[in-house]
Amino acid sequence: MSYFAAVFAQTPQGWLGAEAMLAEAESVDDVADLMRECAVESYGDPVILLIEENDDWFAVVRLDGEDDPRAFVSAVREDGLGGLFHQLVGEVPDGDAAGDPGLMEDLGVDGKRLSELGERAMPGDALLTVAELAGFGEEFDRLRD
Repeated sequence: MSYFAAVFAQTPQGWLGAEAMLAEAESVDDVADLMRECAVESYGDPVILLIEENDDWFAVVRLDGEDDPRAFVSAVREDGLGGLFHQLVGEVPDGDAAGDPGLMEDLGVDGKRLSELGERAMPGDALLTVAELAGFGEEFDRLRD
């Protein structure tokens, strides 16, 4: 399984990003804990996790404080990392988009635009667009290189 995952936390100084290692995550709680660790280290809120697997699908996960994480997944998969997100987006036919496309509207990413990216863009390109619209495109690029 080939994937890219990075966590971005908004701080008073701007966005900070770090690559996320999800290989050992067994549940959404594990993912939320990883995101909370990043928030504590950077004093950032909100925390955004961007994931792309096998150039097949992408996910955007948002965590605000102690709230439960919210997610948008471009194409739900039951295998690999995709299986983790069924807990967040519910039961959806394999391959369909699911979740909350409006989870980043306050950060400049319109829900309709996010849904369109899920339908029409390659996962890596979609995540770059999300990062640029939200204001952390440079951090995303730095981590992808």
